[in-house]
Amino acid sequence: MNWFLDLSLVDGWLLPTLVALGLLAMIWLVSVWSRRFLVLVVPTVAAVSVLAVLLAHWIIDGALKIFPEPVPTMIYVWSGVILFGVLLAIVRIIAPRPAGATASLTGRIISAVAMVAVIAAGMAQINAVTGKYPTIRTLVGAQHVETTDLPARQGSHAVRLEKWRAPSGLPEHGRVATVPIPATASGFTARPAKVYLPPAYFAAQRPVLPVIVLIAGQPGSPDDWLLSAGIADTLDEFAARHHGVTPIVIAADGTGTELGNPLCMDSRLGNVDTYLSTHLAEWARNSLDAETDRKKWAVGGLSCGGTCALQLVTNHPDMYSVFLNMSGQWEPTLGDRNRTVSAAFGGNAAAFTAVNPVDLMRTRKYPDVAGVFLVGADDHAYRPGLERVYRVANESGMNVRFDTIPGGHDFTLWDKGFRKELPWLAQRIGIG
Repeated sequence: MNWFLDLSLVDGWLLPTLVALGLLAMIWLVSVWSRRFLVLVVPTVAAVSVLAVLLAHWIIDGALKIFPEPVPTMIYVWSGVILFGVLLAIVRIIAPRPAGATASLTGRIISAVAMVAVIAAGMAQINAVTGKYPTIRTLVGAQHVETTDLPARQGSHAVRLEKWRAPSGLPEHGRVATVPIPATASGFTARPAKVYLPPAYFAAQRPVLPVIVLIAGQPGSPDDWLLSAGIADTLDEFAARHHGVTPIVIAADGTGTELGNPLCMDSRLGNVDTYLSTHLAEWARNSLDAETDRKKWAVGGLSCGGTCALQLVTNHPDMYSVFLNMSGQWEPTLGDRNRTVSAAFGGNAAAFTAVNPVDLMRTRKYPDVAGVFLVGADDHAYRPGLERVYRVANESGMNVRFDTIPGGHDFTLWDKGFRKELPWLAQRIGIG
């Protein structure tokens, strides 16, 4: 069963197989009953599908501007293919034949199966664009991440990492706790965080460990780091090479909802900055055997979560001095500067520039901050902006590096990016 659950949905043989089956299904659905079906029904259904997709594009990327950057074109294309196939299947199932007889039961069943095949092929291609579900296991929620309740702090019984020696009998894998982090003063309604605790954390006398905070994108949730980016496997592999030791990793909520975008700042949209700087630190101090030395705290993120990571570093260099910005934006945005300032600060542009990373880096120096900007070589929407941010960061005195790896703007890339940069992050915050 494991071999089936671990089949890749983004590369390998399964994806082209689903597409081939979808193509065969589409051929069946457009197969000619009559000349009238071919010259009237098929073009009409195609026109309806195209108009529906154009309307969706206008609403999502225009009128409502749900996401800060346009939805990838291929998502709209494959959505249109799905709609076209579904509508044709409905016609094939319910419409009478030209002679007046209803379609045979066999024909209806084949059309229904063909509809499912088209949907599966289209959804698989959309998933390939985003990388949201890399395997069947992640799609059905059967990922093999070991879970745990959050262990009680050992406090003074825990030892400094440099003095700790790994005992025998440590767990082979780290474990993940699902933990609500109270937002006492900020009032930000956050979803529970996912906290990865390495094997060393389960020793009878554990080490005090450094911390990496990770922020997902939009749409997104803390689960994305485990479900789609596969960080538990990456961290387990790192732990196996370092006597069970990795940083504690807190996948925290920076958006509040799957589609939300409160811009990772304190504004009319929510007090996210206070939550991710003050409340998270207070909770970690009271709940984890984690470093209190902020030089041993790092923050990372993907897409607008990468932007958020840079926001936290530039606004709170006393808390976060190391960052990983994967595929981040030029600046926090709801689509454009005017829309963003209006929604977040009621049109007060000065309030925005006072917390905007690029503006801060142009007026302040950050010699004690180190970071990596990483982006897909084919990410044409985000790469130019991130290159500009990197140049500003470099001029602000940060110790920064810009890196590209093959890929676009998807979880396949962010999985590879985190895996590539974890050794550097760990070394910067105290794990050699």
